[in-house]
Amino acid sequence: MKIETFELERIQSLYENLVEYNLTESGLHPFTLRELLGHREIEELLDIPLGYGQTNGDPGLRETISALYPGTSSDNILVTNGSAEANFITIWSLLDKGDELVLMLPNYMQIWGLARSMGVDVKPFHLKEELNWAPHMEELKRQVTPKTKMIALCNPNNPTGATLTQKEMEEIVELAQSVDAWIYCDEIYRGAELEGDETPSFHGMYHKVIVDGGLSKAYGLPGLRMGWLVGPSDIIDNAWSYNDYITISTGILSQAVAQKILEPAMRARVLKRNRAMLRENIAAVKEWMAGHGDLFHMVPPRAGGMAFVRYNLDINSRKLADRLRIEKNVFIMDGDCFGMDRYLRIGFGAKKEYLLQGLQRVDQLLREILHS
Repeated sequence: MKIETFELERIQSLYENLVEYNLTESGLHPFTLRELLGHREIEELLDIPLGYGQTNGDPGLRETISALYPGTSSDNILVTNGSAEANFITIWSLLDKGDELVLMLPNYMQIWGLARSMGVDVKPFHLKEELNWAPHMEELKRQVTPKTKMIALCNPNNPTGATLTQKEMEEIVELAQSVDAWIYCDEIYRGAELEGDETPSFHGMYHKVIVDGGLSKAYGLPGLRMGWLVGPSDIIDNAWSYNDYITISTGILSQAVAQKILEPAMRARVLKRNRAMLRENIAAVKEWMAGHGDLFHMVPPRAGGMAFVRYNLDINSRKLADRLRIEKNVFIMDGDCFGMDRYLRIGFGAKKEYLLQGLQRVDQLLREILHS
């Protein structure tokens, strides 16, 4: 198998730690252990033997995760190294060369590249800006055929921050049922809603549903590299056998911290802090955009720490992002990474002061472009 370059991740990896202002992140400003845990809890971590632990996830942690998904038990949970590993294992274990995958776009492009590299026939359906980033359901219906083995989604969506309505979710389930296809939904942004209740999970809507989650985005803990898969017990057991061939297990300390974070009271505290930060920051982004007249257009995101912004300048998005990085030391993800020129994904989950300082640097370049 000749793997495609995962352009979005490669570009982020090259530059995100080298710039003064990194506005590429789609999650939240990360916590420290000192912010989250008391002295006694940190001392307990120091006494944990640094062995492998249970390779499919600590039994107590899997029980805690299963409590987030009614009707499941620990047998329905596989703990993974972030949601990226969950995505990889799902595609690797369920799809073969020649299978048909219908994929939501725009999207985090891991599944797009991985499945194509495996020889899977990847057929996109699109979220449309003119529909407030809702799916074009007629396009989806045309793409789904009796050959479709899986419909893959990202809800809440990266990069748009959009969420599916209950009606749209039900229609997607009906489509999958009509051809006996799997639904796989990347739900890593659940819990990072700017307003309202937590986005419903696809879990429980249909017997052939697999979802993922993790602590990287809504929880502001990407450094723990903690994710999970939720699905039928036989599928999860099979996924575990695939995991045996790659990373074997997640870090024992990360599992211990995750157990504490996902306890109900702590989980509520973490998500409350993060959602308050997102609400404050998106208001600042809206105010910043309003100061630029019709230069920008944004459908306000409903979840996640990212805004997918269309701009009205005669410059390619990669070139614009490169100029921002090289000339102003600000890193913003270009729309080309999502196959959508003339868009930028602006991360707004940082501390507000940092975000505003980065946007001031963007202003500097915009003035230079507009007056050149």
